[in-house]
Amino acid sequence: FAVAASALLAIAAAPWAPGLPWLGFVFKPLTTVLVMGHALSRDDGPRGMRRWLLAGLVASLAGDVALLWPRQGFVPGLVSFLIAHLCYLVAFTRDTPLLRASPAAFAAYAVVAGALLAVLWPGVPGPLHVPVLAYVTCLAAMAAQAAARAVRLRQPLARRAAVGGALFVCSDALLALDRFSAPLPAASLLVLATYWAAQWCIASSLPARESINAGDAAPAPGTGRTRTAS
Repeated sequence: FAVAASALLAIAAAPWAPGLPWLGFVFKPLTTVLVMGHALSRDDGPRGMRRWLLAGLVASLAGDVALLWPRQGFVPGLVSFLIAHLCYLVAFTRDTPLLRASPAAFAAYAVVAGALLAVLWPGVPGPLHVPVLAYVTCLAAMAAQAAARAVRLRQPLARRAAVGGALFVCSDALLALDRFSAPLPAASLLVLATYWAAQWCIASSLPARESINAGDAAPAPGTGRTRTAS
């Protein structure tokens, strides 16, 4: 509830509420901090997965702050979120080898990334061609690895991460289309709602503390500890 309330207040600072710019400066970073708190409240995943997810959320927080100044902060924000996606990508390889679990997932996201770049490319300024290409590549790889992991593990928690990756692609695609192609109606609402839903799903892909959900974890033989099934 705290994340949802903070997100709504941040969205209220969108262009249709010109008298409330301070809401964005307060509640946009705060919402991501609350998602970080949600991740901290959960158990670690396989082999340090939570550490990498938290690193991604910290990088996302840096990106949120940079994009409070949309023009001056665009490139720093782009770099921050690129780092975030790389952190998430590493997190999703802790129990699933990169590229080997489901090549079809990578092929599907490669098509999505190619289509998005084809639409955006005419409107992307020349100096941003390389950064945008690198960013879209990392974003698609992260989402594809999350989907491949869900296919391999067939667990509810892994599927949450895959949904988070897909929502991140949707959010960034909407942001890019609004910036480089044509203005979208209610762009801030759509971009921010899908963005925080993505972050929430990714954070929620960690196992809950002191509970074992069917299909998410199983007791390790001969111990009272649990492990994520592989």
